[in-house]
Amino acid sequence: MAAPAPTRPRATVERAARADLDGLYRDVALEIRARTPQDHNGHRRVALPRTVRRLRKQAPLLALEGVGRLSVGLRRLTGRDVIDLNAMMAIVQFFYQQVELAKRDLYEIDEFGFDREYAESFLPVFRWIYHNYWRVETTGAANVPGEGRALLVSNHAGVLPWDGAMIKTALFEEHPTPRHARALVASVFFGLPVLSWFLRRTGQTVGHPADAQRLLGRDELVLVFPEGVKGTGKGWQNRYRLQRFGRGGYVETAIRARAPIIPISVVGSEEIYPMIANLEPVAKAVGFPYFPITPFFPLLGPLGAIPLPSKWRIQFHEPVRTDLWDPADAADQRLVMSISDHVQEIIQTGILENLKLRKGVFV
Repeated sequence: MAAPAPTRPRATVERAARADLDGLYRDVALEIRARTPQDHNGHRRVALPRTVRRLRKQAPLLALEGVGRLSVGLRRLTGRDVIDLNAMMAIVQFFYQQVELAKRDLYEIDEFGFDREYAESFLPVFRWIYHNYWRVETTGAANVPGEGRALLVSNHAGVLPWDGAMIKTALFEEHPTPRHARALVASVFFGLPVLSWFLRRTGQTVGHPADAQRLLGRDELVLVFPEGVKGTGKGWQNRYRLQRFGRGGYVETAIRARAPIIPISVVGSEEIYPMIANLEPVAKAVGFPYFPITPFFPLLGPLGAIPLPSKWRIQFHEPVRTDLWDPADAADQRLVMSISDHVQEIIQTGILENLKLRKGVFV
């Protein structure tokens, strides 16, 4: 009787599978880049889809109609005029920029698909939301380096990733050297055609260590949410309680890149869509990680998707250094988890302290 074939250790199999996956990921990325035409300067330039160009040309009329309906809906919901003249000006400026951008036959993107000009066209709207709707108070922005690489690590909540948008806006509004933060997004959202296009054009990329490493290698700011969909999809009863930070993959990435970790505590995002239930069968049917039930959605239809005007606070904490270790130490799981637990404790403590400083949910 032949002796059974020796089995490979599980860790070896996992490393081999991960290496194969990374190799496949790199091959696909290289193929996409190879098929993207370049101009005479070597920049990747892509023609804007015809459907998007047509939609942008109709944007002003659609905007006026949409703003009118939104204004009426918010007045009924809150009992006050939420959209004022400044909001109208921000929205008009935004759609004017969209019309101008629609005239571009070609536009410049980086290897991840980031269109800087397109992303910054959203700033007027996000600035108004930041200052007037959620009245964000930000502290510690100077803890983010004005140049060079850094890994921004934040808690995550609110059903939809508005917290990422506000963190990115804070870096433009509060930092002495405004910078883009490149957020890592769950791969499930890159399976949606239109959303995938939008995410890449505005600077986001798939939450994969290879992308994070490449961005940090270019001295970018990378924004990660270790809780992932467990954070945005948690129920109301678990608000402001951090979910598990995984196995510390973000710490491994930071150590390998010798990038400081900037913990971020966000208060206010939990109340924008109070999630009282999750219809898991519906979520599985449509391919989403969760299907939220809130006091207003789906009861009020599209109006139920309008986030509530909670009061926000964002705190950027002091950097956690990773250059004290050798890049090879990223393989030390005990070290990685120790740093991850430390970062999580900083964020959780910051959340509790900022909750105390907030006078109320909406004030």
